[in-house]
Amino acid sequence: MKMLIAVVQDKDSGQMSQLLVKRGFRATKLASTGGFLRAGNTTFLIGTEDEKIPEVIEIIQQSCKSRKQMVTPVSPLGSTVDSFMPYPLEVQVGGAAVFVLDVEQFHSF
Repeated sequence: MKMLIAVVQDKDSGQMSQLLVKRGFRATKLASTGGFLRAGNTTFLIGTEDEKIPEVIEIIQQSCKSRKQMVTPVSPLGSTVDSFMPYPLEVQVGGAAVFVLDVEQFHSF
């Protein structure tokens, strides 16, 4: 058995959740926040059999698309506001970060 931890952008989480349910997968959704952009994310915890990992990965790839977005950096901690000049940056957002972990034991009560 495997545990997939998928961190996705909030914009992609609704579609991903629907596809998981449609294909018979159950997942736990957690609200999370990214460290770089401090933007909302959704973290999915998905437990499944080893042979179904490719199907779950396919669902994630279908749902989570990367895109470019203009952002203004947040002032770094400890710096004076006068010396910090925030310029908008184009960054890639979206997509998904997926971790696949071995599950030694699983219990349902």
